[in-house]
Amino acid sequence: MAKKLTWIIWGLSASCLSAPVIASALESALGTNGIDALKLHQAPYNLIGRKIAIGQVEIGRPGMFGWDKAVSKNRAISLAAVFLRNGPAKSNNGVDPHAYNVAGVMVSKDKALPGVAPGARLYSSAVGSTKNMGQPEECLSAQHIALQNGGDVRAINFSFGEPLSRDPRPEATLDGNALLTLCVDWSSRVHDVLYAIAGNQGKGGIPIPTDNFNGMNVAFSSRRRGVFNKVDVANLAGANQGVSGRLAGREFNLDGRRAISLVAPGNNIPLLNPDGKLNKVTGTSFAAPQVTASVALLQEFADRQIRTKQPRWSINSRHHQVMKAVLLNSADKILDSGDGLRLGMSRTLIDKQNQNWLDSDAYKDPTIPLDAEMGAGHLNVFRAYQQFSAGQWQSSAAIPAIGWDYRTVNAGASVDYILAKPLKQESFVAVTLSWDRLVELNDKNKNQQYDIGENFRDRGLNNLDLYLVKANAQNSDAGAVCSSISQIDSVEHIFCPVAAAGNYKIRVQFRQKRNEVTQPYSLAWWSVPIN
Repeated sequence: MAKKLTWIIWGLSASCLSAPVIASALESALGTNGIDALKLHQAPYNLIGRKIAIGQVEIGRPGMFGWDKAVSKNRAISLAAVFLRNGPAKSNNGVDPHAYNVAGVMVSKDKALPGVAPGARLYSSAVGSTKNMGQPEECLSAQHIALQNGGDVRAINFSFGEPLSRDPRPEATLDGNALLTLCVDWSSRVHDVLYAIAGNQGKGGIPIPTDNFNGMNVAFSSRRRGVFNKVDVANLAGANQGVSGRLAGREFNLDGRRAISLVAPGNNIPLLNPDGKLNKVTGTSFAAPQVTASVALLQEFADRQIRTKQPRWSINSRHHQVMKAVLLNSADKILDSGDGLRLGMSRTLIDKQNQNWLDSDAYKDPTIPLDAEMGAGHLNVFRAYQQFSAGQWQSSAAIPAIGWDYRTVNAGASVDYILAKPLKQESFVAVTLSWDRLVELNDKNKNQQYDIGENFRDRGLNNLDLYLVKANAQNSDAGAVCSSISQIDSVEHIFCPVAAAGNYKIRVQFRQKRNEVTQPYSLAWWSVPIN
C-alpha cells in the first residue's frame, strides 16, 4: 500500500506540536483566517452537520473505534460505517493514516482539533491497494458510498486519483472520458451528490478524475501573515500558459477547460494520527475534505429550514448543483474595504505569481469562467451560509439582492431574474450558474447500478450562458453589462463591477442543445442594492 499511496502524501511532514501552536493553527484553518467554519458551530447557528451523511473514497480507509486496533486508544473520529469497496471492511485490514487524517478534517470530535462537521455521518470505503485494482473498483466504491444512508449522501470526498499512465485507453488524455471521470459525473446526477476532488493536474499529478464536469476540484492555500490567502506553490495544478501543446490533454484538461473550482487551506494543517499523536499535513488531500464537510453544515441548516416549514425552502436545497453554485458564488476573491462594495469578502486571494482575481483572464475574458489556479476563489463557509440562507427565489417575481434558485430552462429559451432594487454604482455583482454534463450508464444487466465490466455514455454538455443586463434590455448581447459565455464549461461565473447605478436583471440563456431539450440548473447571486 505504501508504494501506491506515495503520490497522495507528497509534502506531508510529521512533527510534535505544543498546545498553543495547535490553537493558532486551528484558528487559521477553521477560524476567520481560514474557512470561517467555527462561527457556524456556535450559537445562534449551531451547525455541526447533524444527521447529514457524507462519504469518503480512498485507496485505504480510516480506522474505526471498536473495530480496528490502530485506533484503540483514540475515539476522536466516529464513523458511520467502513467498507472494502462495496462490501464490509475486514477488521484491521486496509487501515491507512492518510485516510484517517482526511476523515479527521471532516468529522473529528476532538476539542482541540475539531473537524469542519463533527456531527456528520461519515461513510468510508477503501478501494484496496493491489495492482489489479483501478477505475472500475473505484467507481464501484463511490457508488456504494452514494447508496448509503438510504441513498441520501450529500457529498463524497476523493483525496486520491488515478494517473493517466494507468488508464487503459490508448493515448489517454484528460478529455473527460476516463471511466472514473464518467462515473463521477454519472453518480453526481443519478445519486444527486456533490463530489469534492483533490485537484492534482499538472506535471507529476494524478489527474483522473479531475477532468470531471459535475464535481468540484479543490486546490490548497497557505498562510501569509496568518491568513490563508495564497495558492500554495506546491499545488500541481496551474495555468498551462507556455506549456508545449503536447501536454494539453495529458497534464491539463483538453481544450483549456479549467480544472480548479475552489481553494481551501492545505498547508501545515494539524491533525490527529490513528495513534492519537499530532501530525502536520500538507496537500490538496486536506483541502478537498473541507469542501465536503462544508456541505454537511449547509445541509443541516437546509434540513432544519424544511423541517420547520420555512418559506422558500424545499428539497431543491439538497441538489448538488445548488451546493456547487452556492460554494463558488460565496468564495472570497478581493478583500472588501469596509463599504460592502466587494460583497463583504474577507481576504484577497493571490495565485503563485502573486496576482489576484482582478488580474486574471477569468476576470477579463467572458469565455473563461474560472481562474486556472484560484477557481472562483477561497472557500468561506460562513459566506456560503449567508448566500444559502437567503433562500430560493424564482424568476416569476422580482428577486432580492442575494439568493439562489433551482429550475429548468428549455433549449433556445432564456430565464430572466429581475433584481427588485437598483444596484449601487461601482459595487460588484457575483453570479454563478451550475449544470451537469449528461452521462448515462450502459446498464447491461438492467439492475440500475454500475457493475464491473459496464461502462458509460457521454451525451455531452448543453451550452448555457449567463448575463447581467440592464433591466429594460431585450437583447442579451446588446444590453449585457457583464457576461460568462464559455462553450466548454459546466459553470458560468460573473464577478464584475456595476459602472452605473440602476436596475438590472440576470439572464440564463440555453444557447446550444447537445443532449436533452430541457436543462436543470442552479443559479446563485450576490449584489449590493441601493437602500
